[in-house]
Amino acid sequence: MVNMTLAIPKEIHKTMKKHREIKWTEIARQAIEKKAKLLENEKDPWKSYAYSRWAKEGEDADELFEL
Repeated sequence: MVNMTLAIPKEIHKTMKKHREIKWTEIARQAIEKKAKLLENEKDPWKSYAYSRWAKEGEDADELFEL
């Protein structure tokens, strides 16, 4: 794994501090992973559609495309 530093607005940081039970790094990692997969597969219309649905609906789109 590679470490990364993110800059976020102060208001969002205040909200994040109120919810310390949430693993914010995991949320960021998942969002980056989804976007990267969308970019990698945008040339293939079927994969693009499947990953787009996956990004919007989460794991419910697994039946469209096996990761």
